Amino acid sequence: MSFKPSAPAAALVLVAWTSAVLAQPARWATYTIPETGTSVDVPTSIFTVEAGKPDGRGQRFRTPDGRADLTVQAVPNVSKDSPAAFLAKKQPPPRIQYKRVTSRFFAVSSYKGDKVWYDRCNFSATTVHCVLINYPASEEHEWDDIVTRISLSLRGR
Repeated sequence: MSFKPSAPAAALVLVAWTSAVLAQPARWATYTIPETGTSVDVPTSIFTVEAGKPDGRGQRFRTPDGRADLTVQAVPNVSKDSPAAFLAKKQPPPRIQYKRVTSRFFAVSSYKGDKVWYDRCNFSATTVHCVLINYPASEEHEWDDIVTRISLSLRGR
């Protein structure tokens, strides 16, 4: 006899697994893009699956259940845009919940459907160094410390 959980039961198991993983202390490692000097702390116990390459240089990661993803990316700043100009060219959605723009970086966040998205990009002389994170809005509080550490650890040369 085999056990096949119903869709609601399977969803409950995924939520319980994700909550348990987020409740435990995360294991962290520094991910670096050697060509650009971009580096960032990544919770390797959460983002365990490599999920392809973004535009420019870098790596996408996701959780095993696909509920959250992280992109580490470095792109050339050919136009030498300021953070404000670069962000404007990306045409972010009009209802951003959080927005901070300085002369060296921008950080923006909001909701899209049942997800929270967070983007931070630091600017160096020739390169834009970014992290982009998407995670369930229902788990926003559990992700706060993780997103903060990722964001504040972002570096580039």
